[in-house]
Amino acid sequence: MCWNTSSAFTPVGLALRDPATSKIVRTLGDAARVLMRDWPRNDGDEYIAAVKACVDAIEGKLAPERFREVFLRAADEAGIVTLNFVQKSVRARRPHLPSPVRR
Repeated sequence: MCWNTSSAFTPVGLALRDPATSKIVRTLGDAARVLMRDWPRNDGDEYIAAVKACVDAIEGKLAPERFREVFLRAADEAGIVTLNFVQKSVRARRPHLPSPVRR
């Protein structure tokens, strides 16, 4: 089981219920917790598909990035505002660091 798998899983920001309730989902474990504890509706077709996809991804039967697509559809169905993040490399975030030495 890969609860904390984050490889190939681009983080998703969620605005739940109101701006004071926001979450950043970075791992499959984060997604499972949000789906079980914080989701506003648990009866939609996309929600049910997201729960099943989350279990499949945790078990290694579905790629985390594929799960993310299903998760975003469920958020759309529930009216949850999402924010997509673009991850930068360490070098882009910290340009003052010396370039790696290549041999």
